[in-house]
Amino acid sequence: MKHAILATLIFAFASTNAQTAWKLDKAHSQVNFMVNHMVFSEVAGTFKDFDATFNSTKDDFTDAKIEATIKTGSIDTQNEQRDGHLKKDDFLNVEQYPLITFKSTKIEKTGDDTYAITGTLTIRDVTKPVVMETAFKGSINDPWGNTRIAFKATTTINRFDFDVRWNKMLDTGGLVAGKDVNVILLMEFTKPKAG
Repeated sequence: MKHAILATLIFAFASTNAQTAWKLDKAHSQVNFMVNHMVFSEVAGTFKDFDATFNSTKDDFTDAKIEATIKTGSIDTQNEQRDGHLKKDDFLNVEQYPLITFKSTKIEKTGDDTYAITGTLTIRDVTKPVVMETAFKGSINDPWGNTRIAFKATTTINRFDFDVRWNKMLDTGGLVAGKDVNVILLMEFTKPKAG
């Protein structure tokens, strides 16, 4: 009898702490960015090839472990000439540095549905800490029995910190391309139906 009770308690504890591995739904996720152009305008772009892992044992995701990779060669700003320049050593140097990576180190709840996700971002082999201000957009069960969750995460990085330093000065003293890069991530994850 004691063994049966002990086994039940162990099973219950294990179930409570079971890790959930969420799968990124790439078709409904985006990695976007915006940079100032000529001081008064902005250029928007996206990376089309990326992946992420998201593992958590808690329903509030505060113990989640997140890792992401972005293929630098997939950059797209809707301008072939500009994209070609961005892929060269002046900017991303996609041949030598094919990946941008992110790895979370801490997740803190900042509100009912908001988080501060701290992690390390690596661009051109330079690694710096960043904080992603993140909003949980909700959870639903889709028509195929999967559980879906979605997040929107934003941060701003100084590209000079990652040795992405190309620029030209304007007559007015401003820069052709801004130093600050606004990053906007729209991420949707799924968990298959149990059984």
